[in-house]
Amino acid sequence: LQDVLVSNGRDVVKTDASGKWSLSANEDLLIFVIQPSGYRVPVNDSMIPQHYFVNNGSQKNAQFPIWKDESSSNEFEALFYGDTQARGLREVNFVMHDVVEECIGTQAKFGVALGDIVADDPELFDEISAGIGQIGIPWYYVFGNHDHDAGVKGNDGADATFVRNFGPATYAYEYGKVAFISLNNVFYKEEGGYKAHFTDDQIQFVEQYLSFLPQDFLVVLMMHIPIVACDNREQMFRILEKRQHTLSVAGHTHELANVFVDEKFGWQGEAPHHMFINGTVSGSWWCGIQDEVGIPHATMNDGAPNGYAIIKFSGNTYNIQYKAARRTVDYQMNIYVPDDVSQDALDTTAVLVNVFNGSEKSDVEMRVDHSGKWIALGQTTARDPANMKLFDRGKYLNAEVENKSLDNVFGWKMDFPSKSDHFWKGNLPEGLGIGTHRITIRTTDMFGNTYQSHRIFRVGP
Repeated sequence: LQDVLVSNGRDVVKTDASGKWSLSANEDLLIFVIQPSGYRVPVNDSMIPQHYFVNNGSQKNAQFPIWKDESSSNEFEALFYGDTQARGLREVNFVMHDVVEECIGTQAKFGVALGDIVADDPELFDEISAGIGQIGIPWYYVFGNHDHDAGVKGNDGADATFVRNFGPATYAYEYGKVAFISLNNVFYKEEGGYKAHFTDDQIQFVEQYLSFLPQDFLVVLMMHIPIVACDNREQMFRILEKRQHTLSVAGHTHELANVFVDEKFGWQGEAPHHMFINGTVSGSWWCGIQDEVGIPHATMNDGAPNGYAIIKFSGNTYNIQYKAARRTVDYQMNIYVPDDVSQDALDTTAVLVNVFNGSEKSDVEMRVDHSGKWIALGQTTARDPANMKLFDRGKYLNAEVENKSLDNVFGWKMDFPSKSDHFWKGNLPEGLGIGTHRITIRTTDMFGNTYQSHRIFRVGP
């Protein structure tokens, strides 16, 4: 096939009329093909794309099989899992029962794991990828800071086990009118620890690849640590700023956030860059009290439930929907108001709403009862009240069982809940009669998705 792109993670070349290509290859260098739109590459038994080959220093030739994908379309969905972060097979099973099983039968064309696939135990890669493979769609993996080989000092070779299981940590593929680019932005320092950083090879790879890509494509950068944390993010920004349609997707923070990257981050583009920080499958690291089937509630530090994202692509546009694990897709918020309110305290009683995937571009309104008028709520920063109760209860229960294995009884201890800005607040209207009333919250997000939820409370004398 002609005009197919092939790369060594730094240089990008096109195949000629006979499908031939040539690249310099150092010892142990990975070579990969960039799957073009309308085609597909082979997958293994765990549905991991086999789009690469490892040069052993002596091979001179490599061939990549790709073939027409008759089901390919410019309208498609993809699943994005943040931080499955399994500690041992017990938590691998949490991943399977909490999110994987419900995704079987999905209409999505492929899925992506956004790093921290495991919790410092890369020997579990086989087990977790075999389980995720049961969904039955191709699944791509991004390298995270907990996926490294612990015995390796510095950055070279820190991803060796990842590479053996999943292939290159930096790669790209196309589907519809979208170019997906995976970047390992976890850089391990010789003295220990890591930082968020793009290597010179990655910068060159993205720049070269995008020079071949039509301007009307959407470019989606996939990485573990959010792009704004990278010490050399502005080098990547200079490349992205030349394009109109870009999105970056990351995990790592174990919270949900939509950040519009502007000049305060060093972005110089005409419009801000949208950075989506995905919620995590492991939530708050599989912490907290177990439910009736033995899975921790794992509520994230911002009060959002653990889960994953469904991103719908239409041409070069996208629509992000967050999906809470084992909940209906329209579960998008929690509403907080006292169950009982006296009439004289109505106008000073706050209604607080945690809209999990809300952003500064969301509209959130409240209506009390059927005939009440819609009241706009104001965005605020808050800690989730229910999450605070879970944290306090967890402290008490953990103290009660201090001589037992806490992870087998009540789950890992929670972190203190964090403040988040996907909260909205307003006061109840005055003049409500004594009796039972209903609050309806309506929110419309930046993509035009509208969700409603309700809360019942009572007014007393």
